[in-house]
Amino acid sequence: MEAKGLFNIARKEFIDHLTSRKFIIILALFLIISAIAVHQGIDDYNKNLEDYKEQMSHIREVEGPEGPVKWMPEKPSILLIFRRMSWQITMLGGILAIAMGFDLISKEKESRSLKSLLSHPIFRDEIINGKALGGILALVFAIGIALIISFAMLLIFSIVPDLNEFTRITLFGVVSVLFLLSYFSIALMTSTVSRDSGSSLIYALIILFALSFFIPTFENAVVESVVGEPPEFPGVRHAIYESASAGENESTEIPVKETIEEEWKRYEEESRAYWEKRGAIHDAISVVMPNYNFQAVTEAILNPHFEGLRYGVFYGPSHTAGEEKSLREALEIVWKNILALIIFPLVFFAIAYVKFMRMDIR
Repeated sequence: MEAKGLFNIARKEFIDHLTSRKFIIILALFLIISAIAVHQGIDDYNKNLEDYKEQMSHIREVEGPEGPVKWMPEKPSILLIFRRMSWQITMLGGILAIAMGFDLISKEKESRSLKSLLSHPIFRDEIINGKALGGILALVFAIGIALIISFAMLLIFSIVPDLNEFTRITLFGVVSVLFLLSYFSIALMTSTVSRDSGSSLIYALIILFALSFFIPTFENAVVESVVGEPPEFPGVRHAIYESASAGENESTEIPVKETIEEEWKRYEEESRAYWEKRGAIHDAISVVMPNYNFQAVTEAILNPHFEGLRYGVFYGPSHTAGEEKSLREALEIVWKNILALIIFPLVFFAIAYVKFMRMDIR
C-alpha cells in the first residue's frame, strides 16, 4: 500500500460524499434537527438560569449537624444543551452513517468499475482503506459542522462556555464520530459482502434495527432467564417482630431479633450477588449496543454530576450542589463503553477488509 494512492482515493471519496445528493439531504436534515435541539436546550438553560437567580435572591440558612449552613442552589450548566443534541445524534446518526457506506463497494460491483480501477497501478488495500478514510472524513465534517452551528447559536444568545465546558463539548464531538463510525463500518461491511446496493442497504438497516431496538427490548428477558428471579423478600419480618415486641413471649424476644437480623443479612448478601451477576451479564450484552455505549459516555462527559452506571442504569448525584466529578474521573467510570465504541467499528471494518481482499473480481 502506498500513501499517495490511499490519499487520492480518500480525497475522491470525500468529495463524492460532499457532492452526493443523498448525503446533502440527510446532512441538512441532521443539521436542522440538531439546531432545533440546541435551540430547545438554550431555552431550557435560560429558564434554569432564571430559576437559579430567583433562588439566589432567597438564600436561606438550613440547620446542619455542625450548626446553621447556607443552602446554595446549583447553577445550571450549558452542557445541558448538548445533552439534547446527543439524543438527536443517537436517533439520526446511524441513518446518516449507513447512507454514506451502504453502496461504497456494491456500486462498484454493479457498474463493473472495480476491474478497471484495479487495472491502474493501485493496490486493493488502497481502495478499501481509501474508501473508509474518505467516509471517516465526511463523518468528521458532518459532526464538525453541527458543532460549529451549535457554538454560533450559543454566541448569538450570549452564552460563552468556559475552558472545562469547551473541552467536554469537543470530546463529545470525538465520541459522536466514534458512534457514527460504528454504523458506517456496518454499512461498509454489508456493501462488501452483498451483491448489490439494495441488499446491502436492507442488511445494514436490519442490523441497525437489531442493535437499536431488538437487543435492548429483549435484554431483560434474556438476563432474567439466565439469573432467574431476584431473592425473595423476607416478608415474615414484621409479623415476627410485632409478636415479639408485643410481649407475648418476652423470653424469646432476643432470639427472634437475632433470627430477623440473620434473615436480612442473608437477603442482602443474596441480593448483592444477584444484582452483580445481572450487571455483569448486562455489561457483556451492552458491548454490542453502540447506542447504549454512546449514551453512557456522553452522559459521563456532559453531566458534571455523573455518578456512574449501576446495573445498566445511569444514576444521578448523591452529593451537595457544587461538587462535580472531573472529566478524568467520569471517563474512568465508562472506560469499558469507550473501549467498546473503539473496538466495534474495527471488527466490522476487519470483516470488510478481509472479504474485499479475497473478492473474486472478473
